[in-house]
Amino acid sequence: MTELTDMLRARLRSRLKGLYGESRADEVLSRVEQKVTQHRALTQTGLDAAHWDETDAILITYGDQIQAPDQWPLETLRQFATEHLKGAFSTLHLLPFFPYSSDDGFSVIDYRVVNPRLGQWSHIHELRLHFDLMFDLVLNHVSRESLWFADYINNVTPYCDYFIEADPTDDLALVVRPRTHPLLAEVHTHRGLRYLWATFSHDQIDLNYANPEVLLEFVDILLEYVRHGARIVRLDAVAYLWKALGTPCIHLEQTHQVIKLFRDLLSEAAPGTLLLTETNVPHAENISYFGDSDEAQLVYQFSLPPLLLHAIHTGNARYLNAWARALEPPPPGCSFVNFVASHDGIGVRPLEGIVPEDEVRILMQDMRERGGFTSFKRNPDGSESPYELNISLFDAFRDPYHAPDEWQIPRLMLSQLIMVSMQGIPAVYFHSMVATPNDYRGVESSGVTRAINRRKWDRAELEYLIGKDGSSTRQVMQALLSALRVRRGEAAFHPDGPQRVLSADDQVFAIERRDPSGTEVLLALFNVTRFERAVQLSDVWPNDVPPEEVTNLLTGASLRTVGGTLNLAPYQAVWVKPRPVQDPV
Repeated sequence: MTELTDMLRARLRSRLKGLYGESRADEVLSRVEQKVTQHRALTQTGLDAAHWDETDAILITYGDQIQAPDQWPLETLRQFATEHLKGAFSTLHLLPFFPYSSDDGFSVIDYRVVNPRLGQWSHIHELRLHFDLMFDLVLNHVSRESLWFADYINNVTPYCDYFIEADPTDDLALVVRPRTHPLLAEVHTHRGLRYLWATFSHDQIDLNYANPEVLLEFVDILLEYVRHGARIVRLDAVAYLWKALGTPCIHLEQTHQVIKLFRDLLSEAAPGTLLLTETNVPHAENISYFGDSDEAQLVYQFSLPPLLLHAIHTGNARYLNAWARALEPPPPGCSFVNFVASHDGIGVRPLEGIVPEDEVRILMQDMRERGGFTSFKRNPDGSESPYELNISLFDAFRDPYHAPDEWQIPRLMLSQLIMVSMQGIPAVYFHSMVATPNDYRGVESSGVTRAINRRKWDRAELEYLIGKDGSSTRQVMQALLSALRVRRGEAAFHPDGPQRVLSADDQVFAIERRDPSGTEVLLALFNVTRFERAVQLSDVWPNDVPPEEVTNLLTGASLRTVGGTLNLAPYQAVWVKPRPVQDPV
């Protein structure tokens, strides 16, 4: 009995031939099959088909996001999540929980063990009993403190060819960079001074996928993550995976072939596992990672966070409306992951071609007035341009000239409610859920501007704020969890259901959602200003005359319409159905 079907084997061989040539394809394929055989012998889980529905929602969190004395952080996270988050989130995205040397986990020292400061694999398995899990596969680079790198320095096989050596005189002008430091890192080895490719930092040394041993290493790691309970695997910084002199070294065809190979393997060995690509680039480049429905099943909606920030900050949804109206649905079997904030900053490159550069510059200046920072990237001509904003989402919506700001929480909530209403799977960053302000202490202690939005919470303090009447944390968390619990009961929010942007003025964002069968209809209306706005329901109501009263599913409150007009309060979000509904339980 063959381990792989003839059709799959032929497809894998074709990909490997394109990567490594005819002479090596069969040898590498044979070793890939061995790894699949080993995986099947070790796995005890069923092989469900990949799926998603309206009950899916992701919480993005660090493994040590919440800390308590004398307790493993992963155990503290499990207790908190099971107590507060059941029925709202289906999936926990556990940011890298491995031993690391920098970048809060994204400079991995050992891919196969849990950071002993966080816990053990048993804690991950316990979390899996309550939630689906997303793991990061940090596959572009590895820590300078890893054993792989130590063996490279000592010229030990196979690690002596795990990294990309270059000559400082090489023409690297076309290389697209998300950072400003020199691309090549000086490394002293037993063979003398070498210069290694280091896209993100000189502590994060890029791996050499032109060496099939590296690919095989990560096939093995990928399958191990599946055995440990990963339903979704996030391919970190994958756009930069393959390097070739004389090219931009981003989005190369070889990179796409590696992702497709991973997809092929998982379709056979673990068909319930989804691949998500992390490619913080303009929209057309980003969605290329769907391939022809044969690459990643999930792609982040990277244009959404800066567009939402711009719309709510300026009180003008012009660009958000235009972008959403032109947005094509994902290919069959694929979906977007929608988010507004994450452990990284809010990327501004995805605004290219959507929002004029002068408006982007004004937005960045306004965020600096709210305590944020701007990270830059190096361009091929040696110049620098903005790459992302570093700021907590809560403070991004703060008015620095009026304290207290009565509209800060409504603005934050509006950003989250628009995001969870759009076609795709919603993902909420932990700090957005609990209204964390800018963490200047983290920036000062680490010297890293991204730390402004990566605070680690003491559980006792967090629980106090959750229970305190009137606290920002309590208000935001209660409202958001309530909305997510309502959402999971509405078939119109199925990620595969179509989305239509409705006619509305630039101060309102309005969309129609339908379930995949087209029988369930829901209207989502959002006022992006701090002034009352009137929406003429006859412009957005499908098929019949708008009623004199509608129910806002988000609150259960009845809303009166006058002459077919619904007045939206400042920053109000409304979910309504074109037929009477019962109040949410």
